[in-house]
Amino acid sequence: RWPLMIDPQRQANKYIKTYGKAASDQGMSTCKLSDTSLLQTVELGIQFGKWVLLENIGENLDPALEPVLQQQKLKDGTSWKIRLGDKEVAYDDKFRFFMTTTLSNPHYSPETSVKVTLLNFAITPEGLQDQMLGIVVQKEQPEMEEKKQELVKNNAKYKKELKDIEDDILRLLSAEGDILESKELIETLEYSKKTSAVINTAMAEAAVTEQEIDEVRKSYKDYAFRASLLFFCVSEMLVIDPMYQFSLQWFQLLAGLGIDNAPSGDTQEARLENLIAYFTYSIYQSVCRGVFEKHKLLFSFS
Repeated sequence: RWPLMIDPQRQANKYIKTYGKAASDQGMSTCKLSDTSLLQTVELGIQFGKWVLLENIGENLDPALEPVLQQQKLKDGTSWKIRLGDKEVAYDDKFRFFMTTTLSNPHYSPETSVKVTLLNFAITPEGLQDQMLGIVVQKEQPEMEEKKQELVKNNAKYKKELKDIEDDILRLLSAEGDILESKELIETLEYSKKTSAVINTAMAEAAVTEQEIDEVRKSYKDYAFRASLLFFCVSEMLVIDPMYQFSLQWFQLLAGLGIDNAPSGDTQEARLENLIAYFTYSIYQSVCRGVFEKHKLLFSFS
């Protein structure tokens, strides 16, 4: 089933677009339910194996997308076709279909829920803390954050290499014939032994470095906790009036400006206190500009 992502902060939207451009050979197309060319975009995606992102959907889907959601493919010789509207379209197996909604708490009917895979991308306090930690460390100690990101990438690469080696060995072991006489298997096992030793050594060194970096990052945890608290406090203003909607992108941009403009301190502790105080007041000022006078006092106490 194709994924439908609950994405009030539009993080899934951004991730799918970035990943789609890198992973899809045919590129990525985006569309909305209100687009007049919606079916044409989906049709071209199916025909040429493009990835299609249907964004900002509501609680109801276009009935014309029913064959795509249920993947009602028809066998046509050695290939597949799918009926879309009043025409049959050749189906490329590379086609991928994604949907996102900015509704924070949508209520989909059982009929819709069984046709898609619902994924909740709404940010959590812990997740936002980690993001804010990354922003403040990148601003304050950019070399540390660069090392952290590099370690994450390297660890993912090492794990993939080990997984590929294991898959090769399993493939050769399941092949027909006497495994003891398989020259390819023996060479693969020797290569895997050497490669695994090198990778395990590199990962052990990376783990030590990562622990050192995490110790530095921990010193900014109070700032990340305050920032996360402020965001969810601001988000709750939506309960008072539907007009009070503040995006995560706006919040993080304001955080970046606050880090740049906050007064420096003689010590690390003083700098941290200045960052927290400056950002808290900056958020208060920015939110008060956009709310009614009668709600400012309520926000102050929240």
